[in-house]
Amino acid sequence: VQLQASGGGLVQAGGSLRLSCAASGSSFNIRVMGWYRQTPGNKREMVATTATGGSTTYAESVKGRFTISRDYAKNTVYLQMNSLKPDDTAVYYCHAEVASGPLLVSNWGQGTQVTVSS
Repeated sequence: VQLQASGGGLVQAGGSLRLSCAASGSSFNIRVMGWYRQTPGNKREMVATTATGGSTTYAESVKGRFTISRDYAKNTVYLQMNSLKPDDTAVYYCHAEVASGPLLVSNWGQGTQVTVSS
């Protein structure tokens, strides 16, 4: 599975951005899609995930501000980010867990920079 992320950019605090991640290849085997983010010197952290069937998880820091959604027809996952804060500044990565026999294989897209100015 190949993942192509887009939608990052520069926004002022309080503003909004929407990230998109389009999956291609064996996308019918995707079990979970999500977004992670990373800042220099820190570990990559989960932001939001959505599983086939609809369950979602969010990091505490983004609950109530970010919404993850998935368009199965377009094989695309979105992250709507509202009320952005400078602490949300990071490189955001799209992620997919893909079933391969009895295993789940991680696939990562290229990062997209989100910068929130104060």
